[in-house]
Amino acid sequence: MPAIPQAKVRPVQQATELPPEVYRQAVDQADLAISITDPEANILFANAAFARVTGYSGEQVIGMNESLLSNQTTPDETYQTMWRELTAQRPWSGKLLNRRQGGEPYLAELTISPVVDRRGETTHFLGMQRDITELHRLERVVLNQKKLIEAVVDAAPIAFALLDQSGRVLLDNHEYKKLLTTLQVNEPAHTLLDGVAPNWRETLAEQPATCVFANREARVDRGAGRAQWLSVTTSQIEMHSDCADSYFCEGCQVGLLLVIADVSSLREEQERARTAAMQAVLADEERTAAMREGLTAAIFRLEEPLNVMASAAAVLQRRDPASAGVLQQALAASREHLELLRQVIPQAPRDIVVPVNVNEILRDVLEICTPRLLGAGIVVDWRPTATLPPVIGRPLQLRMLFKALVDNAIEAMSCKGWRRRELCLTSALGDNCIVVTVSDSGPGIPADERHKAFEPFFTGKNRNAGHIGTGLSRAQQVMADHAGIIDIEESESGGCAAIVEFRLDSDPTARLGGDPN
Repeated sequence: MPAIPQAKVRPVQQATELPPEVYRQAVDQADLAISITDPEANILFANAAFARVTGYSGEQVIGMNESLLSNQTTPDETYQTMWRELTAQRPWSGKLLNRRQGGEPYLAELTISPVVDRRGETTHFLGMQRDITELHRLERVVLNQKKLIEAVVDAAPIAFALLDQSGRVLLDNHEYKKLLTTLQVNEPAHTLLDGVAPNWRETLAEQPATCVFANREARVDRGAGRAQWLSVTTSQIEMHSDCADSYFCEGCQVGLLLVIADVSSLREEQERARTAAMQAVLADEERTAAMREGLTAAIFRLEEPLNVMASAAAVLQRRDPASAGVLQQALAASREHLELLRQVIPQAPRDIVVPVNVNEILRDVLEICTPRLLGAGIVVDWRPTATLPPVIGRPLQLRMLFKALVDNAIEAMSCKGWRRRELCLTSALGDNCIVVTVSDSGPGIPADERHKAFEPFFTGKNRNAGHIGTGLSRAQQVMADHAGIIDIEESESGGCAAIVEFRLDSDPTARLGGDPN
């Protein structure tokens, strides 16, 4: 359709007064039902639209009172308010339930204006009404549908949240509101998306279609209570703009709908079975590791006298070659036996390299160590960050690492007569790193000996205080393999605090010799 040309603006030379008949014809032909009454609401004039709306022709209603149209069901308070305004010579607008000539009720949106003469007296009332019965019906249909949808959504056992492109929550349900209390975060949707899609803010603003995924699980760890697993599914929703300037154009906005289901019960069943299997694997690996460490220690100790004997044989070679030859033969045979002993040392198992949730590793270790912790009367303070980004690593090695730290803490606090027994585990997200702290209230390690804690075979078990040191050299090697660091400091309670740091900007895949994908 061609554009409507703009009218030419011409200067008004002289105001022309419209004849009264033009006013009458304009009112009579208007599409709005118009009636004029005297001060007692007796109808003096009704236009053609009035007849179409009410069913009464002009001849039928002239001289009749406007109450003729009343369905007798409009509240008295509405009429009282109407007459109070009109008596004060103020216009009144409202809705009345009227009745057509055939007895059919209709809802009228009515505006009545007093007509005041020069003396300030009300001489007539101008009434304008339109039939809004169908509009009212459609409004109620929309309202009922809205309430029905809200009732269904609120009754659903899963949480819903609708986000706009800036990440603001536009709509949610009761289950989502429960997550505010359960997770103890400002906005559960943001916390979960941070865990399953770390770059969701940028992609939602620029490429919302890339934020669509199905059944991604987020593990939320809390200090008090068990971990909670939530399955998150997202879908893209198109929403029409309600701005006036979008009336003649497509003003679609994109929203992101999150459907959040609690799958904790299912995962707990799986976790129980997995923990039992993992406990058996760790126990077997601990026995194997102890065997490796014992045999390595034996070889290390045996090499010392062999080195001394080799030096003595070199000196004896100049004085008594025959005796020196016999000694060298014995040394060669001894080294062959040591090499055979080296070959029977069990090899460490090849663990797969995968993205690892550090909170999950710590939870596993606490589950496995629970019997020992209870037996030793140790109170555990577990303070995890709710969600953590994954690190690339070997799960078995990391479990062995943290189990060694917890075992050392238990051993330190189990010394005779030690009363304060508290173990604190924390995980925190720092500056591009994940920091885990395992601290206890035991005797601790003297400051001048902390640098020895990671040396092979270091032990403080035979002293009155100190950790036994078991596994700390292996723990340091595990952290080196994972491009991280481990350090020993004094805890707030005067005991020992092992601080483990994983860098998120490093790739340990090459060092670990695996592919996380």
